[in-house]
Amino acid sequence: MLALQSEPRLAPAKAAPARLPLLANGDLLHTTEFLRRYDRMPDVKKAELIEGVVYMGSPVSVSHSQPDGLVILWLATYASRTPGVQALPNTTVILDSQNTVQPDSLLRLLPARNGRTQVTEAKLLSGPPELVVEIAASSASIDAHKKLAAYQRSGVAEYLLWRVDDERLDWLHLEDEQYVTAQPDAAGILRSRVFPGLQVSVAALLAGDSAAVLASLQEGLTSPAHAEFALAFTTK
Repeated sequence: MLALQSEPRLAPAKAAPARLPLLANGDLLHTTEFLRRYDRMPDVKKAELIEGVVYMGSPVSVSHSQPDGLVILWLATYASRTPGVQALPNTTVILDSQNTVQPDSLLRLLPARNGRTQVTEAKLLSGPPELVVEIAASSASIDAHKKLAAYQRSGVAEYLLWRVDDERLDWLHLEDEQYVTAQPDAAGILRSRVFPGLQVSVAALLAGDSAAVLASLQEGLTSPAHAEFALAFTTK
């Protein structure tokens, strides 16, 4: 009789390595996991964690980028004339375990000026900036509700919200842990309480008039309050 040949034994199949998940709109995450996934998506230009929920960026229209550019010009001009102050556009900021945001612009005091933000090893910001600016479509946006609440709770001292469709500019100051809306003076000028000399003509900003915006700022930069603020840092 012919001996029956035994079937060859197959090696057990190796389990496929688990695929690490990517960010998706609506994910409920902790800041640590959010940043881990975000780091694996270099092509994503903007993603935020607001109150524990992931929000992914959408295509940016001219109606957003034009006012955004004007704000950056305004803040960068102020920072260039004010020692110990830094203007940053579109920088990821870790506020707490449930909120990691990417504001359109921010102005911060450097640590040497007793600023509250620090640069992490990953070159992100940690802590509440002194001033945050968001360009929103309208009063129905996330910026006007959930993100506003997160900024208020984390201690962002000033929040400037430009609602483009509503043609409205709100400069909010933190008082007793609550935001209070500042009112422009008789000339239509709004001023910072944290950064002496930082001011803006509301009408000029809403009209997108960069020359008038910078002219208003120049008045603040030549004020005694700004000179004293700048000198206080340079003489340390």
